[in-house]
Amino acid sequence: MRIPCPCCGPRDLREFTYLGAATYLDRPAADAPDGAWDAYLHLRDNPAGPTRDLWYHEPCGTWACVSRDTVTHAVTGAVPLERAR
Repeated sequence: MRIPCPCCGPRDLREFTYLGAATYLDRPAADAPDGAWDAYLHLRDNPAGPTRDLWYHEPCGTWACVSRDTVTHAVTGAVPLERAR
């Protein structure tokens, strides 16, 4: 798979480190029950189709928000993390 680095252009997947889905997680309160903490730490959506993920490009030190499809493995774009909102 090739990922388009916003600074370097299309690069091989092996140059990147995957962080996870580009979504905000609501952190439970410190006194929340164990079930809330378990869900926060371990339960994530696993969508089939379009997603946005965070990837780190090691050679240039850029974080990117990558749009891709988990069914077709097609990468449709990437933007620097500061512009991903």
